[in-house]
Amino acid sequence: MKNGSSPQVLVIGGGPAGFMAAITAAAGAAVTLWERGPGVLAKVRISGGGRCNVTNALEDPRRFVENYPRGAKELLGAFHRFGAKDTRVWFESRGVALKTETDGRVFPLSDDSTTVVGALVAAARRAGVRVETGVSPIGLKREGGAFVADGRGVFRADRLLLATGSGAEGHAWARAFGHTIVPPVPSLFTLTVKDPRLAGLSGVAVPGARLALEGSALTSAGPVLVTHWGLSGPAVLRLSAWGARWLHEKKYNAVLRVNWTGENVIDVLGRLTETRKAFPRRRVAGDPMDLLPQRLWERLVAAAGVPPTARWADVGNDLLRRLAAEILDGRYAVSGKGVFKEEFVTAGGVALPEVDFKTMESRKTPGLFFAGEILDIDGVTGGFNFQNAWTTGWIAGRAMAGRRD
Repeated sequence: MKNGSSPQVLVIGGGPAGFMAAITAAAGAAVTLWERGPGVLAKVRISGGGRCNVTNALEDPRRFVENYPRGAKELLGAFHRFGAKDTRVWFESRGVALKTETDGRVFPLSDDSTTVVGALVAAARRAGVRVETGVSPIGLKREGGAFVADGRGVFRADRLLLATGSGAEGHAWARAFGHTIVPPVPSLFTLTVKDPRLAGLSGVAVPGARLALEGSALTSAGPVLVTHWGLSGPAVLRLSAWGARWLHEKKYNAVLRVNWTGENVIDVLGRLTETRKAFPRRRVAGDPMDLLPQRLWERLVAAAGVPPTARWADVGNDLLRRLAAEILDGRYAVSGKGVFKEEFVTAGGVALPEVDFKTMESRKTPGLFFAGEILDIDGVTGGFNFQNAWTTGWIAGRAMAGRRD
């Protein structure tokens, strides 16, 4: 960099983190962005079923970071500098009207991800960012205080940002610059469960289940959805995120313990006993007592050994306890994982202690920066992974532009 001239910044990766960093850095640097694919912001386009869950309505950084199995400690300070509220202001000031849904997810009012893509592309153009697609650097190295890469000709940069997501190529470059890569494994996935109690019940949902993986301390609570292949829903996805490494080590073979109502055995046994006293002539299989959806109730009643025609008066205490056990502590064999919608999130990446989260600069190689999913950070569904991209990209961009406040 010559005295008085703007630093040359090269951003590798045309996803949300790369674009936010490039736009922000352009306030004080000459920025070029390389994307290896034919188009930019591909993940933004498909996210949220094509609607793009931009962020989450949670604004308190302390609550926000509770949604990151990895990276919560590092992101706490980062979110105080650029959090969900800042993201909303950023997009709204660039013409993207936003709305908040009842579960806290924030989407463009248009329900169309191209609104978000268009705003980012337009902001990059106005900022003077040079965007090149179909470019993947060859021979990326540090030479004489600069970063040198051969893309469309040799390019020399004063500062380099890797925002390549969870791909192996970005990890290889980071490793070449001295960084440790925490081995990536899938996070945020559904569970494959083949069990006769669930067969044919796709679409059945329960609002307040409690889940636990046997042999671990991993638990989760919330809505559960029965699918064609097993179980999904917020409680399952959270469990998969926090249990990503444990389940990977187990090769996705485990025992899932399901408390379908989230209640305790004393309360449920009490309700079952009271129902037997009050309605002895009612058929058990036809009387879910507002505990569970009818079809799921019928399967659990049968699994407990209660005959399909039995009435409450016919059910002894042993059968009542077996029914309570099916409701509160059913054991289901997990035999694999599935993909959650179009999302693909990984746990793993550049080891966080090797990055300065005040600037997103490498502690190993000066002038090298990171943002987004290349880092060992992952969040649950609900806009949290995109917020990681916006925040780390913004911080890296300011630092690369020479802003250290």
